[in-house]
Amino acid sequence: MRLLEEKIKQDGRVLNENVLKVDSFLNHQIDPTLMNELGKEFSQRFAADGITKIVTIESSGIAPAVMTGLHLAVPVIFARKRKSITLTDDLLTASVHSFTKNETNELAIDRKYLNENDKVLIIDDFLANGQAALALVEMVQQANATVTGIGIVIEKSFQPGAQKLKEKGLRVESLARISALANGEATFITEKMEESI
Repeated sequence: MRLLEEKIKQDGRVLNENVLKVDSFLNHQIDPTLMNELGKEFSQRFAADGITKIVTIESSGIAPAVMTGLHLAVPVIFARKRKSITLTDDLLTASVHSFTKNETNELAIDRKYLNENDKVLIIDDFLANGQAALALVEMVQQANATVTGIGIVIEKSFQPGAQKLKEKGLRVESLARISALANGEATFITEKMEESI
């Protein structure tokens, strides 16, 4: 998605060969106009799939997930990372390790929000090693719901996450695919590059 790539080039900061900082528009301060465009793009890519629910993880996945839910006119559920006194019984749970934060979180979703009739679209901000997406897939499967696809805002294609998901037969749609982070710049995989691979 050209608009997203331009935003990353303009406002993203490459901190090292593994870390892209996009806190000025995605995961600290949010650009609502951009999020609306991301939601529109995801909704177009998954329009024919009969999505009934969107699942994401707090907190950075919420903005693109909500905008996608708005365009698809379906509810958005976010997996909580911390225990809540109101979230105690009959939970879907999974553990996920964050490499950028170097911590493991127990995720939870109230089981009443997902059931075997749901066709679920998972949305997340980044895809690197695939741990968050796999944890969300596990939770959806605990509810006997169907994972229809996974929408990723920024995929770090040089890390194994996308491959892991695709090996499990999951459809992954990434709006920006990065092949390398080097010399302070992100290198993107374009559709033309993809055709030649």
